[in-house]
Amino acid sequence: MSARNRRLPRHRAWPLTTADVEECLGPYMTHVTELRFLTGNDSGAIVLGAAWIAPEPRNHGRGIHPDTVGFRIDVHPVDATARAATRTVLRVQALPRLHTWITQAIAADETWRLTSHQRHWRLTDGRLTHRDEA
Repeated sequence: MSARNRRLPRHRAWPLTTADVEECLGPYMTHVTELRFLTGNDSGAIVLGAAWIAPEPRNHGRGIHPDTVGFRIDVHPVDATARAATRTVLRVQALPRLHTWITQAIAADETWRLTSHQRHWRLTDGRLTHRDEA
């Protein structure tokens, strides 16, 4: 996202760009229905999130809009002073793991695909960890 179009305070920055994510995922990017650059003030230690949005009815008519099924990726803002270091860790460690997670999810059985899943990557003191939620 261009700095000119930014919606973040000056002391916050996104550690990744659209090009970073597209480069990592390559042809799997077609399975991503939404790439969001979050604007909240503080996500804590979360720097990257990914979710599988399952074909679950989300309204009273029990209909499922097909455009909502797929992967959502959230890039969380970080302190601008930590952007470069965070970007390096995400490009070297988190993005390959995101690629693997999406690859495995695409090949997963129907039971897995019928349930929404989330994974969050956290960066604390230079150490990257992740947590899955279903």
